[in-house]
Amino acid sequence: MNKRDFLKTASIAAAATAVNAPAVIAQSKSPIRWRLQTYAGASLAEHVVKPAIDSFNKIANGDMTIDLFTADQLVPTSDLFNALQKGTLDAVQSDDDSMASPADVAVFGGYFPFATRYSLDVPVLFHQYGLKDIWEEAYAEIDGVTWLSAGSWDPCHFNTVDPIRSLDDLKGKRVFTFPTAGKFLSRFGIVPVTLPWNEVKDAVRNGALDGLAWSGITEAYTVGWADVTRYFLTNNISGAWCGSFFANADSWHALPEHLRELFRVCMDSSHYYRQHWYRAARPASALRAQSLNSRPFRTRSGNKWKPKPSSSGMRSPKPALAPRGSSTSSRRTTQPWQKPALPIAKPNGFCRTLTRPKIWRLVGVL
Repeated sequence: MNKRDFLKTASIAAAATAVNAPAVIAQSKSPIRWRLQTYAGASLAEHVVKPAIDSFNKIANGDMTIDLFTADQLVPTSDLFNALQKGTLDAVQSDDDSMASPADVAVFGGYFPFATRYSLDVPVLFHQYGLKDIWEEAYAEIDGVTWLSAGSWDPCHFNTVDPIRSLDDLKGKRVFTFPTAGKFLSRFGIVPVTLPWNEVKDAVRNGALDGLAWSGITEAYTVGWADVTRYFLTNNISGAWCGSFFANADSWHALPEHLRELFRVCMDSSHYYRQHWYRAARPASALRAQSLNSRPFRTRSGNKWKPKPSSSGMRSPKPALAPRGSSTSSRRTTQPWQKPALPIAKPNGFCRTLTRPKIWRLVGVL
């Protein structure tokens, strides 16, 4: 076979292959779309979840999009777990308590009775003392829902129309709060009230509520509750609210691994953002409360957010501390309004030996 015959034979073979080859149609893979609902109303969601979801959608670059819905927008907050389990929602951001989770650890969500003092206590408990493993174990026993990650929010303080200066002042007060916190506070005469989040402000304004035990001062100003309440009681139930991200099990396992990892990173970003957002806004909110004349937030004794002046009108100087080791060291005594009005349990180091049965038995404390 010479060169001309070879080229002629090759051309005929190539043409036959092209005719007999099946048609190939370009197919574009449709992006994954999730629906995530948060416990927070629109103004609060701008800080507690939206930055992380915006980042996820941007980095996913069209492979996946998460549509964010705020409190009660698709389903009531108390029905979040059922909606997630049925697949109505693909993901939820809430505390276990508010979303009516059937897990035996749900009572510790929201403001659980771990006597936390600061927001960093929550991630330490989960990542250093084993609560992460306990939560994963608890939700592995429930079909249809996967627990993903927990983080901390604001502490739980009182925002009230009237001042709270003693336990007797709590009696009969209608207070918007979390389910488990409501059970605890009812021991002191409080009437816990459950309302859709977006109706709380109007309920305080029209007298249906006497106050809230739901957040710290940062959220009180962010969502407008400071506009309808006059007093702020810094005696907290717990120093950090504990909330989590949850996913529908089928939706979660259907994601490719790189998108699951991206979601984990964005959850961590959300937890970190709240840490510095809440902390940075507290001093600014306190100064704002001090400067308001018409609606000053006050502590239990009626003092504004500033040190108590001395009789001369000047701030009392800090007492000098004696050298370390001295038996005559002088220390400032705690002001009466700084002392807790409600009995709060001390952790006493029990967190180091937590197991799931132990924390489950703590439910009997409530």
